[in-house]
Amino acid sequence: MANLPPSLAAGPSFGAPSPPPLPPPSGSSAAAPPAGGRDRKMVSAEQLVLDLCDPELRENALLELSKKREIFQDLAPLLWHSFGTVAALLQEIVSIYPSLSPPTLSPVASNRVCNALALLQCVASHPDTRIPFLNAHIPLYLYPFLNTTSKTRPFEYLRLTSLGVIGALVKVDDSEVIGFLLQTEIIPLCLRTMEMGSELSKTV
Repeated sequence: MANLPPSLAAGPSFGAPSPPPLPPPSGSSAAAPPAGGRDRKMVSAEQLVLDLCDPELRENALLELSKKREIFQDLAPLLWHSFGTVAALLQEIVSIYPSLSPPTLSPVASNRVCNALALLQCVASHPDTRIPFLNAHIPLYLYPFLNTTSKTRPFEYLRLTSLGVIGALVKVDDSEVIGFLLQTEIIPLCLRTMEMGSELSKTV
């Protein structure tokens, strides 16, 4: 939380005020410092995260964040600690549950929810957010996707991306993660995926 901007932090800061920025030395160039590019990226990431809470802007924010998640440093803590963001991602997930049975999921809807899953994968893979992600039982929201049997591309893409989230959790040899997954129905679901999915899904 310490690195979050004031607009995204959960509460007000009660620390000492920050000193004002020093004026540039006379005759210096007005060009941005070397870190300027990185700062601009973070400002962009922060705005896109805020856009996730606006239903009218969410689809574009999902697309842009999922495409650029590798270049946004500390995106996972930003997503996890920003007000309403995880709820918005879960809303995207549960909104397509009615399309699972009977299988009526469209390619557009599949792409959109997979962008949300890609951001959850980012959260699941970060050391600072992995355990809170697990303690909130977020993986359980993905299990209905792994339980689907349709072999159409939208469903295959959905299963594959969901497996990516689970894979991000187990990449680190953490007994707490493994214990949680073993207590749930992940093993039967993985076996079902190996039976129903494509070669890529079976490999994952």
